[in-house]
Amino acid sequence: MGRRARDRRRQQQQQQRQERGGDGGGGDQAGWAGGYPEIVKENELFERYYRELGIVPAGEWDAFMAALREPLPATLRITGYRSHAKEILHCLKEKYFRELQDLEVDGQKVEMPQSLSWYPEELAWHTNLSRKILRKSPQLEKFHQFLVSETECGNISRQEAVSMIPPLLLNVNPHHKVLDMCAAPGSKTAQLIEMLHADMNVPFPKGFVIANDVDNKRCYLLVHQAKRLNSPCIMVVNHDASSIPNLQIDVDGRKEVLFYDRILCDVPCSGDGTMRKNIDVWKKWTTQNSLQLHGLQLRIATRGVEQLAEGGRMVYSTCSLNPIENEAVIASLLEKSQGALELADVSSELPGLKRMPGITKWKVMLKDGQWFEDWKDVPSNRQTQIRPTMFPVKDEEKLQAMNLERCLRILPHHQNTGGFFVAVLIKKSPMPWNKRQPKVHQKLPQRTGDTEVTAANSDNGSECVTEEPRLAENEESKKIQELQNSDTEQSKKEGVCGPPPSKKMKLFGFKEDPFVFLPEDDPLFLPIQKFYALDPLFPKMNLLTRTQEGKKRQLYMVSKELRNVLLNNSEKMKVINTGIKVWSRNSDGEQFGCAFRLAQEGIYTLYPFIHARIINVCIEDVKILLTQENPFLSKFSSETQKKVKDMAMGSIVLKYDPDPEKPDDLQCPIVLCGWQGKTSLRAFVPKNERLHYLRMMGVEVFKAKRKEEESESKTEEEVQHRLAQTEEGMDVEDKEHDLVTKMEAETGEESSHSPVESSAMEVENKIEDLDQSIKNANSHVSQESKDTDTSNVKD
Repeated sequence: MGRRARDRRRQQQQQQRQERGGDGGGGDQAGWAGGYPEIVKENELFERYYRELGIVPAGEWDAFMAALREPLPATLRITGYRSHAKEILHCLKEKYFRELQDLEVDGQKVEMPQSLSWYPEELAWHTNLSRKILRKSPQLEKFHQFLVSETECGNISRQEAVSMIPPLLLNVNPHHKVLDMCAAPGSKTAQLIEMLHADMNVPFPKGFVIANDVDNKRCYLLVHQAKRLNSPCIMVVNHDASSIPNLQIDVDGRKEVLFYDRILCDVPCSGDGTMRKNIDVWKKWTTQNSLQLHGLQLRIATRGVEQLAEGGRMVYSTCSLNPIENEAVIASLLEKSQGALELADVSSELPGLKRMPGITKWKVMLKDGQWFEDWKDVPSNRQTQIRPTMFPVKDEEKLQAMNLERCLRILPHHQNTGGFFVAVLIKKSPMPWNKRQPKVHQKLPQRTGDTEVTAANSDNGSECVTEEPRLAENEESKKIQELQNSDTEQSKKEGVCGPPPSKKMKLFGFKEDPFVFLPEDDPLFLPIQKFYALDPLFPKMNLLTRTQEGKKRQLYMVSKELRNVLLNNSEKMKVINTGIKVWSRNSDGEQFGCAFRLAQEGIYTLYPFIHARIINVCIEDVKILLTQENPFLSKFSSETQKKVKDMAMGSIVLKYDPDPEKPDDLQCPIVLCGWQGKTSLRAFVPKNERLHYLRMMGVEVFKAKRKEEESESKTEEEVQHRLAQTEEGMDVEDKEHDLVTKMEAETGEESSHSPVESSAMEVENKIEDLDQSIKNANSHVSQESKDTDTSNVKD
């Protein structure tokens, strides 16, 4: 959408608010309150229900309700696994936060952002500043642009405070195999990935994260979040969490069932803890939502503990305050586990986090306000809505042994957050219906040639049945059949033992491209190995492509453990995405000894294995590389010029190492992909990552960004004017843009107005052509259109 179109839309929205009799939230105060439209934040049934349950301490009800009616503070988290997380924190505190001190907007003092006291190493912050306020002052707008750009780079995640709690309590280590059962949109998944990469000197941690979501479209949002972290240890899959299949892995030539060391079970919920940001909950809230979700939540949690390894930890969480979705699910899970599970005591973890203990007594209420204290009191016509697992355990001895008080409930008024519930479960032994952990002892055949893993073996809307290996299978199948056939009889009992009925696994959405691993003797790899002098320990078997036919245009890499998962589960798992791009084919690269250039996305993974074509640069050289499109060699330091003098043209690594004797300079290492031409040296870095590095070096990028936006706006107006006067609609600016697009399309990269990953050799060779084509735009239109069509090949 163009600038003028956005302005017209804002004017229309403002007129509509004025016609309704206000500006949508109380004049100027609306900016400070988040700009919400006026809505009645009242729900009598909600207040009646939670007053009766007593989840809020005596004397705090008014504060609780007042907090729910206030807008939720914006929170951000600095990604902790990158080596320059401390540099980002230093930049925030010493530059941007300092500029906010004593700043006033519309006569009101700007509130300083505050760190979350319970989050480690000051890596999480919250602020009451809304977008409207951020745009009213140049200093605030600069801060806003910083947040937006760093978020796109993956260095900052804008995430609700309480959402950060479950991954922290999961206590993930780099060697852990982790399953995120309901992962989208991916903020918690990002935390898990960061924990795997706690040691940045280890490019391939032994652990991995499998992130699952039932919604095919939301899986791609999940991919976007995970991609920002550039990890070879993440796989996104698309399954119903309540029937997610058992996966198998190769252990010393035998297939064994994969059990996870850590499982995050953040289940779908009614969301009444999100009232501060999702204000529609105020008018839509009813107890019926919780009653309908309870069964699904219990099935997902049960499936989770089935796949948890002995001694493993599973965190169950919801953004709901309702015990039907929380303690009732945990109590039912503990009861039917018969001692296989226990609630962990995490009272000493996350010091500074204010929490309430789980409750042991609660009642069930229908949407008409009718209460039930016991399953026996529920009339038969209501027993489809209300289930026995929704009620607390009556046996006091059993109830005491469950230790439900070890659950955590976060109340909004205690630390100015949303509402949340967390329970940490430890698996002590197999579940009673799986007394022996299932293993499939099967000798694996030797693999030869290209190894293909199909991302999905069915088209849209098709379904396939997965056979999940369970022990005591005959007895278990009888139990399941009994549960299915006599659900009414079973529901009359207070406790339901055994797992929920098995469900067919359905595969929805698009059929993904296959994952094809390179064979060990693939001739494609030898020139790459020689050109970059790769270490003999480089795991070349972990390289894969997404195409079976034609030229391989991109090479991706996964960890050894994820490769194992991919190869052994192609028939039962729908993989949406995995791996990071490490090499990209360059159409002119073969004449320089290697057809593939390095990709910035995977450079931190590749760098430890590269022993050639590395140029160490000083900080001034880095500034030149990141601020100039295609700088001549003469602009660099004499040391850099000497290093590149005898080096052949082609893809290179540019490495900056901090100097401890210069504390004012950037104190974290930087690794960039670049290209050495005949007379120039340039970096291939995406725009937002380039701005990130410049900020860390103290270079002012806000003014440059402003000029760029103004230039783009001016160009847009000129193009509109010329289009109105010319039938062809082709002018000099259009011609230039078409040629740049053509050059980028030939390398399979996205178009951009800044130095991004593209074919440097082509850009360098075609600069003169670009000048000539601008002078003779009209005579080249048809030919370039033809070239663009033939060269825009999708990988």
